[in-house]
Amino acid sequence: MRKRFINKCSEYKISFYCLLFTAYCLLSACATTEDFAFLRRDITQLQKESLIVKNELNTLKEKTSGAAKEESFNVVRQSQAETQSLLANVSRDLQILSGRFDENKYFTEKALKNSAAEMDLIKAQITSLEDQIKDIRNKLDALESQVKQKKELFEKQQEGTENKFEKHGKETHEEKQPAKPVASADKTSKYKAAYNMFKAEKYKEARQMFGSFLKEFPNDELSDNAQFWIAETYYHEKDFEGAIFEYEILLKKYPKSQKASSALLKQGLSFIEMGDKKTGKIILEQLLERYPDSKEAELAKKTIENINKKKTKKR
Repeated sequence: MRKRFINKCSEYKISFYCLLFTAYCLLSACATTEDFAFLRRDITQLQKESLIVKNELNTLKEKTSGAAKEESFNVVRQSQAETQSLLANVSRDLQILSGRFDENKYFTEKALKNSAAEMDLIKAQITSLEDQIKDIRNKLDALESQVKQKKELFEKQQEGTENKFEKHGKETHEEKQPAKPVASADKTSKYKAAYNMFKAEKYKEARQMFGSFLKEFPNDELSDNAQFWIAETYYHEKDFEGAIFEYEILLKKYPKSQKASSALLKQGLSFIEMGDKKTGKIILEQLLERYPDSKEAELAKKTIENINKKKTKKR
């Protein structure tokens, strides 16, 4: 619109200059009075129109300038509003991301702490088990050492007895052959005498008598029974360590004995009486594996159940 107005003004100026030029030509050509008056009227009219055009041009400039300023202000305002909206969205997204980051950080740290606590607990349990295994091994080594010592002592005694028999001649050997029934009767009476002493709760005397029986009849069918009752004398005297050693001799020397299951049971109970429930439980579990259908296995099950119940109550 502004360009059109400027073009229109330019046309008016050109027309004005043309009229001036025409008037000049007419004057120079000695024009008439009427022509001169007509020319003056046209010039006056052109001056008025020129003044109107100037006023309109100034008004248009003012309007155009105000409109341009307002338009640029509106553009700036709109740009600022859009920038603020964008910043608000970015800030909101940043807060959301920060919240998610804090939440993930909390759960991650919590999971790491729980994992560390579980690892410490597992390590403590492994250390405890290792200590228990070492303790059991040490006790078993001690038992084996005791058994070896007693076995060596027994073998020396047996060798001494055999040497005594070798010193006798053929006459002594011939005398023994018809005396076998007497020796068998003597053997049975000695065993019964030792057992009667045990039932009378004279454990020390019974132990000595059973020991003498074993020296005299080391490989007899009653030898394993005699060894068992020796262990029992210690058990009834509450000498549980001595009982454990004697039961171990029975288990090592007479593994197929009918008293083996009873020896395992009493050995496990001896450890429990000494306060070593873990070792006692292990021995009772061995009893369940080797002799699951025996009467001793039933007692072993009950004892293990009682131990487990006490552990549960403590927890």
